[in-house]
Amino acid sequence: MKTPLISKTTGMIILAVILFVVVASCANKESVESCLTGHTYGFWGGLWHGIIAPIDFIGMLFRDTVTLYAQNNNGAWYAFGFLIGSGGWGFLGGKGVARRRQKSAS
Repeated sequence: MKTPLISKTTGMIILAVILFVVVASCANKESVESCLTGHTYGFWGGLWHGIIAPIDFIGMLFRDTVTLYAQNNNGAWYAFGFLIGSGGWGFLGGKGVARRRQKSAS
């Protein structure tokens, strides 16, 4: 008996990827030119936006005018500031949990 060229699982994965690409190609394009005028956000803007990201996320759920990430940014520096700002929440929370565990173990 001959073995199939590709397994059934691999064939399903390839079919799913092709289907995803076809469906994604039908998506509407959003015009962002109107967002790219005015102030360009840099590192400090990204840092601030990262710090307030949890609050922005809650606001995004209820209002269409609130965004999490500034479209009009200068690229890598904004992204780096956003990463540091949003990562600070995790670092601060992790240290508090570690202190509680050490106190309760003593």
